[in-house]
Amino acid sequence: MNTVDINRQVQLYTPALPMGSLEAYIHWANRIPMLTLEEEQQYAYDLRDHNDVEAARKLVMSHLRFVVKIARGYAGYGLSQADLIQEGNIGLMKAVKRFDPSIGVRLVSFAVHWIKAEIHEFVLRNWRIVKVATTKAQRKLFFNLRKMSNRLGWFSNDEISDVANTLNVSEREVRTMEERLNNYDASFDAPAVSQGEDLDWTVPANYLADEKSDPAILVEEQQLGSNQAEKLAIALKTLDDRSQDILYQRWLGDKKATLHDLAAKYNVSAERVRQLEQQAMKKIKEQLIDED
Repeated sequence: MNTVDINRQVQLYTPALPMGSLEAYIHWANRIPMLTLEEEQQYAYDLRDHNDVEAARKLVMSHLRFVVKIARGYAGYGLSQADLIQEGNIGLMKAVKRFDPSIGVRLVSFAVHWIKAEIHEFVLRNWRIVKVATTKAQRKLFFNLRKMSNRLGWFSNDEISDVANTLNVSEREVRTMEERLNNYDASFDAPAVSQGEDLDWTVPANYLADEKSDPAILVEEQQLGSNQAEKLAIALKTLDDRSQDILYQRWLGDKKATLHDLAAKYNVSAERVRQLEQQAMKKIKEQLIDED
């Protein structure tokens, strides 16, 4: 069994978070016994040397409480705690698959990097509609600035300079990130719970124009379609009868004819019909370009 199969099996054995039962899941995870050093080493060797899926499952299950603890540290981003835990569990499974017991460290020390990496990716993908961090330096700035702003509020010029020097980014990047951290995406539609008529004007759906309903645009689109149809009809008339019939049967008729159907009709090869079709299409294209 290869590592992909092992990972799939571990996911099957690792329970997903039940909807609406987060506290029950956390309580259940905390009741799973922790492994001793000897047990952890034995299961890790069984997985590494024998592809033991049951050993991998025990390693994952015994560390689920650790994922919950890490995920709680990201509660300030407005994302579902259940989703954060689920992403952390994915990181834990990746860590278990890559863990080498011969290094001499505990799995929990090795797994913390993988768990946080998966949660970080999830936060960056979902915290805002527009991406807030695309480079490694910006990601580091995002998470460090978030922690600092919760403690200090808005930064002074000296604090911005210190942060920029510490994280090796420009002061402009620090200011831009600070502004984005302190602004929130607006909902296009009205909130589910009414907040009163005085706030209705803030909902974009209530004042942004719907261009699809603009009579001028509708008339323009209708006229454009009519003009194109008229130009196509004129271009078709420049073709000989056989070429017109081939294009009509192949593209414009309700029931599309095949090359072999038209080959039998005109007593030529299917390849010849294809050549006539291409020549006719090229001529029509040239006609339409000249008219424009």
